[in-house]
Order: sequence, then structure tokens, then C-alpha cells
Amino acid sequence: MYSLIFFTNVLRLLEERGLTKYELADQAEISISFLSDLTNGKANPSLKIMEAIAQALDEPLPALLETTDLDQQSFSTLAGTSPANSLPAGYVRASAILTEYQAFTVQQWDQANRQLISQAQKK
Repeated sequence: MYSLIFFTNVLRLLEERGLTKYELADQAEISISFLSDLTNGKANPSLKIMEAIAQALDEPLPALLETTDLDQQSFSTLAGTSPANSLPAGYVRASAILTEYQAFTVQQWDQANRQLISQAQKK
């Protein structure tokens, strides 16, 4: 299931950034045939390969694995199941470039939300 989420996000980013599979394969230092198999759902990447692709796309690996832009029905059709989400309803993971002050504020929010989630899971 995670490889499906991963490759749908890779394809989305390729389109958004106007990159070809060949360019991504070159930047990630993997073969174009393996990347094609991956994006066609015919291969399962290792963690090392996923990290190389994430770095080539300048995208955090967790962001490529957490969610997919596919609607529930499309994902269920492809995967045979619903996408997993490690966060409770109402929470999302975000990646951003911030000033030091903004990062401090976001870290405080993160810590507070992690405590809330942890307390809710204990109940």
C-alpha cells in the first residue's frame, strides 16, 4: 500500500515540476527501467531507493508516504484497500521553510498537538 502512495506522489511531483522520469532517475542515480517499474506499480522500492528519489525531488520522504491525492475510490480500486493515515482526523502533516521565529512557534504547536494526540490515544 505504501508503495502505491509513494509512486502516486512521485508521479504528481514529476508533473507539477515538469520533470521527466529520465531526469528523476538520473538525479536519484537509479535506472530508468526500475523507476518505470516503480511508477507503474510493478516494483517495490527499498528505503534507500525511496530516500534517493525523495532527495532528488527535494521532498521529505514522510511527505511522499503519508497521504495521496487520489480520491478514496481510485485508491481503493488500485490498492484494494483504503489509504492509511497515521494521524487522527483533523490533523495533517506539513513541511515548510520558515524563519527561526516561525519555526519556534510551529515547534511549540507540534509539541502541544503531539501531547493532545497521545492523551487521546490513551483513553
